[in-house]
Amino acid sequence: MLVCLTTQSLKNALSDKRKSHTIGFVPTMGALHEGHLSLIKEAQRANDLVVVSIFVNPTQFDNKEDLKKYPRTLEQDTSLLKGINCDFLYAPSADDIYQRNIRSTKYTFGGLEHAMEGKFRAGHFDGVGTIVKRLFEIVAPTNAYFGEKDFQQLQIIKKLVANYKIPIKIVGCKIHREKDGLAMSSRNARLSQRHREEAPFIYKTLQEAKLKFEKQSASKVDQWVHQQFREHPHLELEYFEIAHIKTLKTISRKRKGSKYRGFIAVFAGKIRLIDNIALN
Repeated sequence: MLVCLTTQSLKNALSDKRKSHTIGFVPTMGALHEGHLSLIKEAQRANDLVVVSIFVNPTQFDNKEDLKKYPRTLEQDTSLLKGINCDFLYAPSADDIYQRNIRSTKYTFGGLEHAMEGKFRAGHFDGVGTIVKRLFEIVAPTNAYFGEKDFQQLQIIKKLVANYKIPIKIVGCKIHREKDGLAMSSRNARLSQRHREEAPFIYKTLQEAKLKFEKQSASKVDQWVHQQFREHPHLELEYFEIAHIKTLKTISRKRKGSKYRGFIAVFAGKIRLIDNIALN
């Protein structure tokens, strides 16, 4: 595996390979786990070469303390990537990737950016759009892989590619879960023992909400979920919303032929966890 710590070194490494090889790209913020590895393996199955980036992007954090505490485990991550025969690791500095101008570009994504995460994390999707567009310009992959745990982000990246006519196929991959159902996340490592034991309640609630959605109205399911968390002593619900999968707009009632997902954000102590589930 070739480790590239600068943009120029990666470009040089890939320059003679683009014409004859398909390139799969998996952007990450490091602290790699089995969820990330599943994306990389999916990329390996469909491409000649795979590039994984590790970059904790400062412009998508609305909370400076969260950015400061985000786990950084480059040595361990490098070992994991070598173990699955990844071809390239791209791990630049913030000054290198932003060319000493660390700020977000303002984006519009047809309203997708105002729903859910956008309502609770000011400027988050401007940061996401800025870094993803920059990474796509640098790596210029054939295909790029993103997990459905960040389903809203996945839809926004698809919109970014469409808006700017970027010639990259975006591939969404299923949520990878722990045996107890908790969606895999780098943040899970920061959970206290008590909160780690309680966190599977999030997915359990989503599963029950899916069953209720078959026979009950969206508003009743929403009320039920809120009640479950009001009664839970260790988890604090930030939001639960039932939204159309394309517009991400919260629905007031179900419509025949439409597809919906349930989206949730929960605080386990100071650690914020997100998850979602297809409801129909």
